[in-house]
Amino acid sequence: MTTQATSKRTSEGTPKGAWQITFLLFLFMVVNFADKIVVGLAGVPIKKEMGLTQEQFGDLGSSFFLLFSISAIVVGFIVNRVATRWVLLILAVIWSLAQFPMVGTVSFTTLVICRIILGAGEGPAFSVAAHAIYKWFPDEKRTLPTAILSQGSAFGVILAVPALNWIIVNHSWHHAFGALGIVGLIWAVAWFALGKEGPLVSTSAVTADEPRIPYLKLLTSRTFIGCVVATFGAYWALSLGLTWFTSFIIEGLGFSQHQAGFVSILPWIFGATIVLLTGWISQLMLTRGFTTRGARGVLGSVPLIVGGAILAMLPYAPPGGIMIALLVIGSGLCGSIYVVCPPMLGEFTPVSQRGAIIAIYGALYTISGILAPMVMGNVIQHAATPMAGYMSGFTINAAIMAGSGLLGLLLLWPNTERARLTGTSQPAGTIKGAMSPT
Repeated sequence: MTTQATSKRTSEGTPKGAWQITFLLFLFMVVNFADKIVVGLAGVPIKKEMGLTQEQFGDLGSSFFLLFSISAIVVGFIVNRVATRWVLLILAVIWSLAQFPMVGTVSFTTLVICRIILGAGEGPAFSVAAHAIYKWFPDEKRTLPTAILSQGSAFGVILAVPALNWIIVNHSWHHAFGALGIVGLIWAVAWFALGKEGPLVSTSAVTADEPRIPYLKLLTSRTFIGCVVATFGAYWALSLGLTWFTSFIIEGLGFSQHQAGFVSILPWIFGATIVLLTGWISQLMLTRGFTTRGARGVLGSVPLIVGGAILAMLPYAPPGGIMIALLVIGSGLCGSIYVVCPPMLGEFTPVSQRGAIIAIYGALYTISGILAPMVMGNVIQHAATPMAGYMSGFTINAAIMAGSGLLGLLLLWPNTERARLTGTSQPAGTIKGAMSPT
């Protein structure tokens, strides 16, 4: 991209209506994660009613992610050419319709099929929403809206868990699915009425002036690989939280379903705080002259390493409050990486290819969503006691988180990635607050 085009992109202001769209897409992610959490929240009643083993329940949790990655990639290429407004609407309708079969008596096979369909509809959600938001904000202003978008996941759980748990306790888990279907349709109507396509990078001047980079070079760049690896570890923790956290609170620590509903929101409250702090600190660092290596790469990776170290202490803690605190803090710290990776990818990816690259990134790191619930279910099933199985599963989680954070710290160099990919010289300037690449 020429210097003139780069200057044009970074000097653009924020269009009117950008924050309204951000709020609507925040609600989009709220519904998205409420849909995800319901199986984990209702895990114990589902297992009892359907007579599922721990291994089967782990497979149920993993089924959600079977088409998750594939659909993310397919839709990622679609949004390079199709307006994100219509794609987001179709996704929300798919989510809603996939919930209603669970309202009545349902077989395990039907439940699995509906979760697979839901996963196919939700796989592209974050990448498409991020791509849509980036049409409303210039690069230097994207970290905070990305953080707000990411917070839809936490607030989806924080807001939905008390309401869904009340429905589960006072009615049944079947009705909880129906409630989510209705909420999804309400969002779809609101988006149809108010959703718009962003005016920035509207495929004309910017895309005509920027060179395309071969997808192989983009996908094998060290920052792309670093984003995938680091977020893979974070998503492992998130997937366990979605599927197994409430079951652990009830089966491992002896809480009731009613009590577990309140405890289950704690990791998400802490995670929300971490994500918002990361977005604010990152943007502050950028305004004070830090490179994106420091303000995004280092800031996102280090909390993963610290979180993994905290989770590694879990088997040595007494059951109860301390164990819950370690689990909440350790897993909650991983949220920082979600804020910084999409903007890092957006730094060096041509606009015409950005939707696909962010989608492929999402598709690859969410493979851990298939593996994590299945591994935990298998470990619990074959352990001497359920508690021993949970501790082994969380120890595996700790190792994966810390390892992925270390690899991210080594690989994330977004500030120099475009120059490496295009073969141009690195712009002169003082690098503040970041190590030099080796």
